Amino acid sequence: MTLRSILLHPDPRLKSVADPVATVDKTLHALADDMLETMYNAPGIGLAAPQLGIMQRMLVMDCIKDDMETPQPMVLINPRVIFASSDTNIYDEGCLSIPDQYAEVERPAVVKVEWMNLDGKTQQEEFSDLWATCVQHEIDHLNGKLFIDYLKPLRRQMITRKMQKLKREIARGNA
Repeated sequence: MTLRSILLHPDPRLKSVADPVATVDKTLHALADDMLETMYNAPGIGLAAPQLGIMQRMLVMDCIKDDMETPQPMVLINPRVIFASSDTNIYDEGCLSIPDQYAEVERPAVVKVEWMNLDGKTQQEEFSDLWATCVQHEIDHLNGKLFIDYLKPLRRQMITRKMQKLKREIARGNA
């Protein structure tokens, strides 16, 4: 397993639609391991392949945040929402590609998602609460959408400017 670098907004790859995964092979298994290690190390609860500059429709997530509970890592390949409830939840979302920035985002409270697992088998599961928010957030990444795209333009621009400044500081070695 290898820790990978997470792209920071603004980066054009974060605004691009990822390509479907055609075959599950050893390379994809290794990528899944790297993505989980990178996500846990960040620390985060979800990570999409485009956040690593890999333009494939794959995400990992684990919404268990309590150290006393058993982790539940999930790998979703070519995920798609097949049902979304009309009821909504609002969560204060953050993103590993937009560090230290948070905003309330309203999303369907319950979603049913279909995906392929690492064995190449089709899976379906209904997600609610934080799991529903997380899977929708990560699927958005696969579609070139960020949580800040749900915000009003002024707030989105403010966060983007902060991220541009952070990237300049990192480039100069000051962050």
